[in-house]
Amino acid sequence: MQIRFTKMQGAGNDFVVLDETRARLNLSPAQYRWLADRHLGVGADQILSVRPSPGPELDFEYVIHNADGGEVEHCGNGARCFVRYVHDHGLTDRNPVRVKVMKGVLSLQLHADGRVTVDMGPPVFALARVPFDGTGLKAHPMGDFERWPVTLPEVGEVLVSVLSMGNPHGVLLVGDVDQAPVESWGPMIESHARFPERVNVGFLQVVDRHTARLRVYERGAGETLACGTGACAAVVAGIRLGLLDPQVELHARGGVLSIEWAPSANHDAAVYMTGPATTVFEGTVDVPDLT
Repeated sequence: MQIRFTKMQGAGNDFVVLDETRARLNLSPAQYRWLADRHLGVGADQILSVRPSPGPELDFEYVIHNADGGEVEHCGNGARCFVRYVHDHGLTDRNPVRVKVMKGVLSLQLHADGRVTVDMGPPVFALARVPFDGTGLKAHPMGDFERWPVTLPEVGEVLVSVLSMGNPHGVLLVGDVDQAPVESWGPMIESHARFPERVNVGFLQVVDRHTARLRVYERGAGETLACGTGACAAVVAGIRLGLLDPQVELHARGGVLSIEWAPSANHDAAVYMTGPATTVFEGTVDVPDLT
């Protein structure tokens, strides 16, 4: 099957974008894996599908598949590329654009300079909703948040702050992201039994109260150059731990994101993320018949 695609990137997090507004492509998980493969396919961290509005007061539906072929709940960098794509391809002239994702609705604002602001919605801290199994564990309080001890083989206990930004995140504090054990600890925490739906693992270095650095080992993708929901989760955790102010410049390996989270009594304010979204190239590809 021959399909058209657009390759895009946001802060180095790269995507294959597919237009399914006229008809579904009905790709299998194996075909999503093939598209994401950097040797055999196009190559991407995630595959983004643009679909028609599923209901009133919505403009589109936005479906995300990881490089391992599995569908996931949310992708902040992908959301920015999504709104840039639908504007550049003449699919809408609305601004902001409201799109349905697996667990909610996003509002996406395209700016004149090409950057995009995404209303990421409020973070979720209830352990069962992340989900995280804290049975038998004693949390380590810090600021007005906590870090949970997670035991890793041959490492011992590491302290992880747990929350959801529409998908699960575990955030660790490190002194230097360049020296952080992302490649060894990342996969162990991602698939740890305490996280029944696996987890995105963020390694956060606080530079000052307005600046931080981050590396993320993403669920189903491995380490990526940037992770939008991971950036939001890391900043929210840093704010609640008492280390960061409400507006933060977050430096990922692929670029810089601006994250804003206002204080609120119940910690239920929306998180706003602003950053770049760029088209890399467009083309057609013959997708093999894989099941």
